[in-house]
Amino acid sequence: MSELHIVPLGGMGKVTQNMYLYEFGEEILLVDCGIGFPDEYMPGVDILIPDTRHLHRQLKAGKRIVGMILSHGHDDHIAATPYILPELPDFPVYGSALTAGFAENRMSESSAPRPVRTVKDRRWFELGKHFAALPIAVPHSVPDTRHYAIRTPIGVVYHGTDFKLDRQPIDGVKVDEQTIRQLGDDGVRLMLVDCLRVERREWVPSESTTGPAIESAMAATKGKWIVTLMSSHIHRIQQTIDAAVKHHRRVALVGRSVEQNVEVAVRLNKLRLPANVQVDKRDLDQLPDRQLCVIIAGSQGQEGSSLVRAVFGEHPVVHIKPDDKVLFSADAIPGNEVQYYHAIDELSRNRIEVLYPEITPNIHQSGHASAPEQRQLVEWLRPDLIMPIGGADRHRVKFIEFVAGPAGYRPDQVLVPDSGEVVSVKANTVAITDRVPITPRAVDGLGIGDVGPQVLNDRRALAEAGMIVVIIPRDKEGFQLRQLEVLSRGFVFMKEAQDVISFIKEVVIEELKANRGQRSKLTELENKLERRLGRKLYKVIQRQPIIMVKVLSM
Repeated sequence: MSELHIVPLGGMGKVTQNMYLYEFGEEILLVDCGIGFPDEYMPGVDILIPDTRHLHRQLKAGKRIVGMILSHGHDDHIAATPYILPELPDFPVYGSALTAGFAENRMSESSAPRPVRTVKDRRWFELGKHFAALPIAVPHSVPDTRHYAIRTPIGVVYHGTDFKLDRQPIDGVKVDEQTIRQLGDDGVRLMLVDCLRVERREWVPSESTTGPAIESAMAATKGKWIVTLMSSHIHRIQQTIDAAVKHHRRVALVGRSVEQNVEVAVRLNKLRLPANVQVDKRDLDQLPDRQLCVIIAGSQGQEGSSLVRAVFGEHPVVHIKPDDKVLFSADAIPGNEVQYYHAIDELSRNRIEVLYPEITPNIHQSGHASAPEQRQLVEWLRPDLIMPIGGADRHRVKFIEFVAGPAGYRPDQVLVPDSGEVVSVKANTVAITDRVPITPRAVDGLGIGDVGPQVLNDRRALAEAGMIVVIIPRDKEGFQLRQLEVLSRGFVFMKEAQDVISFIKEVVIEELKANRGQRSKLTELENKLERRLGRKLYKVIQRQPIIMVKVLSM
């Protein structure tokens, strides 16, 4: 019997790493390819990307990729393309104009950059023998966001990622209600829909309300006006530029992602930034602070971002002063609250005025639909089945109560799979039939996937308990125990430091004497000493530092 498999490699229970596989027969259609952010338990990791082992297994089994669709230009939907696509065979990639521009820019420095074909609204395009897709305009916090109706042999699947039903969108592009209603009339087998803001019970205010709020806050600023936002939030950037022009401020763009996205948006006529308004970031010290507006990347407080470096006084050109005002025109991504508020706390500690959504009305409006907006979309489309996506587990479960139930759906008509679970859709049945192992891949510097569990465990141990190195000199006469040396880093014992080091030496000497006469390989001896030291040391200090024992031949 004909059967469609939908396999989410991310985006289920997590807000980020969105990537979906649609499998039918020998063909695979990919939707989105986004990154995620590491938590505080993943030291040294820059970003996370989806686990594509299942995809590679399917390719080895003889299946082929017929295309990839990119829904919109946010990093959690496109920014893994430069890491994942070079590992895959050639296939066409599709997206709206701005999404294509952002994605091509992302991939330009990869080992295998690819062009992105621009789609046209309300026009179906074929992908292999079994799939066709229809782009549908929807408002969101980045222009040119599109939902896609995906035609398959078992019926139409509506892939509805991030959206809101903005009644007064900045660019005038409202949701394509007519096309959505027509799809509903024709019949939709399954609807995937953004559920991130399902906890909100009223319609989300229009993005157009943020402009006056930004302008009002800017007017009361004596020094530099510094705003951080999602680098792809072109509407918000436009409103900030417009406010700066009105208040006679020059605009500086700081941060690679902001600079590149603005360049693409200007080139595609999605953003207006007059040449006489922009000032090079290297010339900030040439103008009075009251004449400056700085748009800076790093709204999530990401370690190493331009904003965080400026907040901690480490940025080469952006220096935050007492009269400056810093605006966070973004909410924390769920799961990223620690880094987000760490930056705000540091500014507050230094008595810098900082504005953020909880305390300043309308400086940020969500780009995600609330519960009544989600329900409206469901009622227009009237699908047989619904799968909430793009939210944490609590959002997906609350979707049943706040959206699906009031719209007339039973709980068994709402699918809540985890990432890696295989959703099998037939003409008359649907079920979760399998599960593929999913472990997000860590990107560390220029390396991909090399940061495994053991590496992360070692890094956590280094961060929490430090490191001890024991050096045991040895010559032809044997171990020189009087020259035994103990080195430590990040291993603070305060007054007991010397006592603990003496204890370490005693344990090592005791073990070496007990081992005398035994023929052990050096590596075996070193490993044995490390294990014994670890057990003994934990009993004394209740900490587990990384321990390295090395025998040094003299």
